[in-house]
Amino acid sequence: MRAFVFPGQGSQKVGMGVELAAASPIAREVFEEVDDALGQKLSQIMRDGPDDVLTLTENAQPAIMANAIAVLRVLEKEGGITLADKADFVAGHSLGEYTALCAAGAFGLADTARLLKRRGQAMQDAVPVGVGAMAALLGADIDKAQALAADAAEGEVCTVANDNDPSQVVLSGHVGAIERAIARVKDHGIKRGMLLPVSAPFHCPLMQPAADAMADALEKTPPVALRVPLFANVTAALVSDPAEAKRLLVEQVTGRVRWRESAIAMAEAGVEHFVEFGGKVLGPMISRSAGSDLQVTSVISMADIEALAKSL
Repeated sequence: MRAFVFPGQGSQKVGMGVELAAASPIAREVFEEVDDALGQKLSQIMRDGPDDVLTLTENAQPAIMANAIAVLRVLEKEGGITLADKADFVAGHSLGEYTALCAAGAFGLADTARLLKRRGQAMQDAVPVGVGAMAALLGADIDKAQALAADAAEGEVCTVANDNDPSQVVLSGHVGAIERAIARVKDHGIKRGMLLPVSAPFHCPLMQPAADAMADALEKTPPVALRVPLFANVTAALVSDPAEAKRLLVEQVTGRVRWRESAIAMAEAGVEHFVEFGGKVLGPMISRSAGSDLQVTSVISMADIEALAKSL
């Protein structure tokens, strides 16, 4: 069995999609459709930067999605395959869940771009700059991370935002609590904690205003039937009902990204081959979480697409 997976924020970089757009009119169409949907030249920011503009949450989120969908569309149209024939499941990390739903036909491309633009803006606006922060804990499993978060909270928000793999967990919350957590990592047997260069504390209760905004946006643009089921971030379980997918997307804004558990659940469901579109971030996490014997393929370039098309 095979799962198609889609990366989250942090996988953006200036120059993304350039080689693909030069090689394929299908990729160019994807980038043009996203530009039109957003009324901005996002493809130009992806191509030329500057880096600080691409990294803005409201740009990074639709850009990462557009890049991954461009890779998938080229594979489908030039490789002559369909996702429903070649993938048993889809999944995505945080914003990648929207990409996965777009890939599975639950959202159109233009709607996905607009939803992610809105999500990025809402997440940015939910908490004033300087109030929240996030930290990556290296050499931490979920139990150690939760103990550290509880110790550092001291009445403020400090919670696990991303359970990425057995050695990497991300905390999110008030800046004071996150700084206390970083200072106390050694007390909890954690190798190190590092502040992440993000503009807001994602996936924690401080994001409730963004969750409310997304509930409103998804009410106006609800998902339709999925061609293949999704492993959802907040449950690490299968979803095929569009109404349930919508509810979980709202919950995901404040909830934990249970990526480690999702990788294990997919492997337990029989997935032996994971294909990551538009990035090389999730593959290593999946291997560390669910076993290094799993086949993991990263597809970014035209050469990657051609090799994958031959092997499918």
